[in-house]
This record gives sequence, structure tokens and C-alpha cells, in this order.
Amino acid sequence: MASHDLKYLISDNPRVMVADGSKLVRKLIADVLVRELPGVEVVGCSSIEEARQALEAGSVNLVTTALSLPDGDGMELARSVRAAAQAYVPIIVVSGDAQQHLVERRFTEYVTDYFDKSLGHEALAEFIRGYVQPQPIPGARVLYIEDSRVVAEATKRMLERQKLEVVHVLTAEEAFALLTAESLGRVPRIDLVLTDVTLKGELSGRDVVERIRIDFDYGKRRLPVLVMTGDANRHNQSGLLRAGANDLVQKPIEERLLVTKVLFQLRLARLEER
Repeated sequence: MASHDLKYLISDNPRVMVADGSKLVRKLIADVLVRELPGVEVVGCSSIEEARQALEAGSVNLVTTALSLPDGDGMELARSVRAAAQAYVPIIVVSGDAQQHLVERRFTEYVTDYFDKSLGHEALAEFIRGYVQPQPIPGARVLYIEDSRVVAEATKRMLERQKLEVVHVLTAEEAFALLTAESLGRVPRIDLVLTDVTLKGELSGRDVVERIRIDFDYGKRRLPVLVMTGDANRHNQSGLLRAGANDLVQKPIEERLLVTKVLFQLRLARLEER
């Protein structure tokens, strides 16, 4: 593989573990995955103990887990996966209140990402595909706000490898001018905004989020916004999410997570348009 190929491009026949105490939920998720990901093998587990036995029987490429399982919680399962796995395995928490857990920063380092159950099983399948078989969306336009040209160049390459069109600006003010021109039909549609939280000038990444949501009146599906932050302060992170950010991308940027989050938000927005 070329040196820039993403390390999470797993296989054409991924094994996905679905841990949920409800047999119906496991079947619904499995049915959608089998339909959407030909070649997938779904390992359904009703409990942490069953999941541990399945892990002993063979490796998996991705795990989804409910927050609550009959013999413990999803965090305990996540710890078990980390202990048993020989390689990095993405662990996705599927929960009806995942957004609240995200806002309150309750997730631990064992969990890779979260998924809000209310989005439905079709969207969950798209989400999982983003990890095991990322599907580029050629031509989708990302407005990227970053005041460091060095950081911007490296991050742009990550996105452009996915055939995304990246429009880079240095300040929030430049971004608002472009968004205004887009709203008037003077420039092509912008599909997603990616912004650093700290920007030169008077306006920050949080200001970008708030203005997009309030002044431009764009909802989270009409224009997803991802905020890159190296700030580990949970209160500050929560504030970004409450202001209307779809998700956060921790710095230093890890290509696998950045690309997965960007492509998922783009796919989810397009699902809404169908």
C-alpha cells in the first residue's frame, strides 16, 4: 500500500460485532449491515460475557455496543475489547442519549465514537461503512478555516485524498464572506465546514458555529460543522457542541478519525435529502 493509504481500510469482508441486549435490535442492525455491506459478517452478542467469548473465538474489525447491557455497561465491554484486541479496533457506542453523553464528555478513551440511535439503522449502516469501507464523495466541498498554512496544507491533503474539494481560508471573516456568497447563489454549494477552534482575529471557531446556526439559520444537516480542538477542557468542548457543532475532532489530527467524521457527516446530510 502507498504510504498515505489509511490504516483503517480494513477489508472487503469485515467482521462487525453488534452488542445489544435486545435480540430485535441486533437483528435490525444485522439485516441493514448485510444489505449495505456485502461480505460483512455480523457477530451478534447479547452480553459482555458473550462478547468476550466471541473475541476469544476470532478477531473483529469493529464493535458497536449499547450503553447498557444485561451484565454491565458498554464501557466495560470497550475495555474488554481493548484488552483482547491485537490491533486497533474502532468501538462505537450506540445510544438514545449519545448526544447528551457526548456533550457532557462522559465517554472514555476506550470509545472511538458515538452514534445517536434516533438517527435510525440506515444511518448506522452508513456510519459503520465509514470505518470499515470508507466511500469517498467526489466533489463534495469543504470550507476549511485554519490560520496556520502548515497545518492547513497537511490537513487538506488528508481530505483531498478522499476526492473532496477543499476551500481553505485563514479567518472566520473570509468564511462568512464565502457563506454569504453561497447563500446568494454566487459560488457553488458548500457541503461542510471544518474549522479550528482558535483563529487569528477577533472571531473564533465557536463564533463560526454560532453564526452558521443563528445568522445563516443552517441546521446541522443542511451544513454540518466540525470543530478541531486541542483543548481538553470538558466545559469548553461541551460549549462547542451546545453552540451547534456536529462533532469535535481532537488535535493533533489523526487522519482516520478526521476522514471518518467528515465523510459520515456528508453522507448523513445526503441521507436527509433523499
